[in-house]
Amino acid sequence: MGYPEYQVIIGLEIHAELATESKVFCSCPTTFGAAPNTQVCPICLALPGALPVLNEKAVELAVKAGLALGCEIPPFSRFDRKHYFYPDLPKAFQTSQLDHPLCRSGIVEFRVDDQTYQVRINRVHLEEEAGKSVHSGERLQGSHYSLMDLNRGGLPLIEIVTEPDLRSGEQAKAFLERLRTILRYIEVSDCKMQEGSLRCDANVNLSINDNGKNVRTSIVEIKNLNSFRAVERAINYEAQRQYEDYLDGNMSLNAGKITAGWSDAEGRTYVQRQKEQADDYFYFPDPDLVPIEISAEQVESWRSQLPELPAEREARFVTQYGLSAYDAGVLTAAKGIADFYETVVENFDGDPKIVANWVMGEVLRMLKDAGDEAEQALAEAPLKPHMLAELLQLLQSGAINGNQAKEVFAEMWTSGKDAAVVVKERGFEQISDTAAIAELVNAVIAANPKVIADIQGGKTSAMGFLVGQVMKKTAGKANPKLVNQLIREQLNIT
Repeated sequence: MGYPEYQVIIGLEIHAELATESKVFCSCPTTFGAAPNTQVCPICLALPGALPVLNEKAVELAVKAGLALGCEIPPFSRFDRKHYFYPDLPKAFQTSQLDHPLCRSGIVEFRVDDQTYQVRINRVHLEEEAGKSVHSGERLQGSHYSLMDLNRGGLPLIEIVTEPDLRSGEQAKAFLERLRTILRYIEVSDCKMQEGSLRCDANVNLSINDNGKNVRTSIVEIKNLNSFRAVERAINYEAQRQYEDYLDGNMSLNAGKITAGWSDAEGRTYVQRQKEQADDYFYFPDPDLVPIEISAEQVESWRSQLPELPAEREARFVTQYGLSAYDAGVLTAAKGIADFYETVVENFDGDPKIVANWVMGEVLRMLKDAGDEAEQALAEAPLKPHMLAELLQLLQSGAINGNQAKEVFAEMWTSGKDAAVVVKERGFEQISDTAAIAELVNAVIAANPKVIADIQGGKTSAMGFLVGQVMKKTAGKANPKLVNQLIREQLNIT
């Protein structure tokens, strides 16, 4: 008998910090990296009598995120108090949304290995961040003490909750990459996972077909995954662990939801506690905040402010510039890179595919170590789009060859010098004077009668030798296309 078949069921809960200058319920700044407890006020600290005031910009950004994810925006929304006790939550409750979120019922498409998938978005709601616990050890267990930094307390977050539509760690990773691209395009979040402005919890369980009997394992929620690679690895590990436990008879079925952590160093999940249910949090409407009512006109006004979204831009790159779906996907994965590409195309009198090759090759190679900061690194690079267009124009005209162009590019990237200046400094100017090159061609032909006889006998590959001789006499500066053309003309080869 074979092993039972199974399907992995995955739903994600993603927290993204909104790009506001102040917190969601007070005017404290949101600057990353400030000294501990220097960006707090009576509202952040939950001092008696301090009342919250909703940041309108946070609402706008949350709604724009929902619109970009294809969500409906209900006219009525409300804040709730989510009660739990932890040192980094001085109020002993988090202001969040339960029954009436800002956004509902969206959908996001993404691709894995040229196959398109869809993930339904259950909801996008607005809430506040908690503070940060700084443990003396790697985690709470085993630490001698913990310190509280409340700078993050009250930062505006959106929580994006998917339906359980994902089926592998690879799919989850690809979806998150698409989601990050969308949020960055519309500039609602910088999505820097290393700074905690994008985090993901993954809910994983299995549907097992065991000899005609369908069995569901308990849902395990893996908390605070802080890289796409960690999401992929944690989900794949947990799915395999659940399956092996089932085969060994160790799986406790229908035990309720379980919260787990992920050790990246050990490459495994570990159980933390039994997962709380909604009733455990004693949700009730926040009496200090009035409900949010958003008119249809306001929603449409915010919708009109959205830029061209990644999927739309990708499709346009295919139709407008004649790119492959793969090339268009690479170039539109980051808005700054897509903008750079289009600006080069606007300034280049040539095939947009040539520009695509250079951006995906030389430009992305220069940015490979920048990681999440690639767009910023590109914006700050001395080489600007019109400068790359000038370089490609020189290459296309035959003024320099491909290898020389790459050397010129590397110099332009670091120095910011124009292409023509670098070409002159390097002595790369090609000789394109027809009369001068024709004289050299005639001399090379006269000096190599055996090679000429081979060519006229049908061995046209020997032409490469003649071209090489002319290039040698000009120290590589002759225009190779012109050299080839003149040799063919002299030997009457079509």
